[in-house]
Amino acid sequence: MAILDLTIYGNQALRVKCKPVSQITPELVALAHDMLETMYDAGGVGLAAPQVAKDIRLVVIDPARPDEDEKPEPRIIFNPEWGEEPDSENVPYDEGCLSVPDIFCNVYRPGKIWIRYMNENGETVEEHNVEGLLCRCFQHETDHLDGKLFVDMISTADRELNRSKLRDMAKKSKKANSKR
Repeated sequence: MAILDLTIYGNQALRVKCKPVSQITPELVALAHDMLETMYDAGGVGLAAPQVAKDIRLVVIDPARPDEDEKPEPRIIFNPEWGEEPDSENVPYDEGCLSVPDIFCNVYRPGKIWIRYMNENGETVEEHNVEGLLCRCFQHETDHLDGKLFVDMISTADRELNRSKLRDMAKKSKKANSKR
């Protein structure tokens, strides 16, 4: 397994609508394991393919919190879909992102969803009434696959507070990309 380079805010790879995965290959499963390794190394709970400059519908998530003695629950997720459950309410959560380092802001999202995806064995997985950190991560990472970032959904006040950080991050990212 390998630690992959993370794409940072300002990189156009984060704004691309990703292509569905038509066939799960050993190479894609290996990429997913590298993504998990990268996510753990960076201290994250989710990572989407665009965050490692891949334009496919693949995310990895592990909502377990080792600091609270929770066992790891890694999920490899191809072609994720989700929808809000009828009795769900929008709830705030202080979100962050490995591609937008050092910025955390409240984002309102549905608090209860259904999810559907293919796992690394090509099996369809469907769950209902998903809540908590898995619910939040699933939505956040799926947004990445559509070229959306959590900072697109923050309040005007939070956007203003973080404007210079985001501008500097985008400049650094563009400069780094031009050197490649």
